[in-house]
Amino acid sequence: MNYSENMRLAISALIDHKVRSFLTMLGIIFGVASVIAMLSIGEGAKREAIAKYQDLGVNNIIVREKKLSESELEEVRAKFSQGLSIRDAQAIIDIVPNVTMITSQAEIDSEVRYSDKSVKSSVIGVTSNYLEMMNYKIHKGELINDHHYGRKLKVCVLGAGVAGTLFGYQDPIGELVKVEDQWLEVIGVLESKSLFTETVGELAARDLNTDIYLPLSTFLGRFSRENALTSEIQQITAQVNKSSALMESSKLIDEVLKRHHFNNQDYNIVIPYELLKQEEKERQIYNILLGAIAAISLIVGGIGIMNIMLATVLERTREIGTRRAIGARKSDIMGQFVTEAVAISLVGGLIGIVLGIVLSLSVSWFTDITTSIQLYSILIAFFFSMMVGIGFGYLPAKNAANLKPIESMRYE
Repeated sequence: MNYSENMRLAISALIDHKVRSFLTMLGIIFGVASVIAMLSIGEGAKREAIAKYQDLGVNNIIVREKKLSESELEEVRAKFSQGLSIRDAQAIIDIVPNVTMITSQAEIDSEVRYSDKSVKSSVIGVTSNYLEMMNYKIHKGELINDHHYGRKLKVCVLGAGVAGTLFGYQDPIGELVKVEDQWLEVIGVLESKSLFTETVGELAARDLNTDIYLPLSTFLGRFSRENALTSEIQQITAQVNKSSALMESSKLIDEVLKRHHFNNQDYNIVIPYELLKQEEKERQIYNILLGAIAAISLIVGGIGIMNIMLATVLERTREIGTRRAIGARKSDIMGQFVTEAVAISLVGGLIGIVLGIVLSLSVSWFTDITTSIQLYSILIAFFFSMMVGIGFGYLPAKNAANLKPIESMRYE
């Protein structure tokens, strides 16, 4: 008997017992759907993590002022450390060989006002290369440049959230906003950033869309520090020319800062690339666990197929005996029942793929969880469903093939 004849008989058996066939498929359907949904959730989380660290610059080394209590600050200052400064940034770019670009920033939290509206914001003084170096995209207007920085102009670039709150649909370019007692002209609005910088030490939980940026030279001249002990700047970001040099460069930066700060650890060094690699490793473990849990449904479905096929063999014992008596070989009988099991898995797998895609899209539409459906997850789920059909259909098929023709024909 050829394969096409086996497939025709398998489809006929499925149609003749529709309800039983569908109930047998349920385990495969839910197994395939859950594998696809779980892997798409894991892939979505991975992409979010990559986007988050790319916005910090995967080839960047970030030096942040360490948050210390007032008594700890007094102790550090008594040991001659003045905290992070522009002088530190200049020393890093001069001494560390693989650093190709560096930027500094100073920050205060303040209310930004326009007309009768106000919004709480992080007001950040930056060098002219900061926004470009940190992969910020301009939505309207222009970024801070050397002209603004060199002449200490009172200009600013708004995050998308600040611009939306203060101006709505009005064009903010050329308008004046008030920060503390200073009026700043809006020269640009940044594109919206759909992330929070979570799990990045001192950078945790800041909505980048509520930031407002102005030249660091203007910031240092116009805004006073929180207190006399506060550092001149709060962050230095150094860009390295290649990822392989990040660890070596971070150690050199640490040595430079130790000398400048008289061995006081009043700063933290964050390497987004290393955090990204660590998070990717955690995501891989997470995906394996999710996939393994989902695969249990496929195994349960396979057990269901085996049970039903064993029952089918008993039901069709006389048919098997008749076919053997008129010349069917053991391989023909075995092929027929394996094909039936594979047909159940095939149809269940196809339905499961559709259900898995629907589930993944539903999770994305109705929750804040990002999902990403990948071809490999569909192929993996479908491949395993076929293997389940073959694997769990083999034993019933072997039992059917081993039935003796005479005894089978006498079976009631």
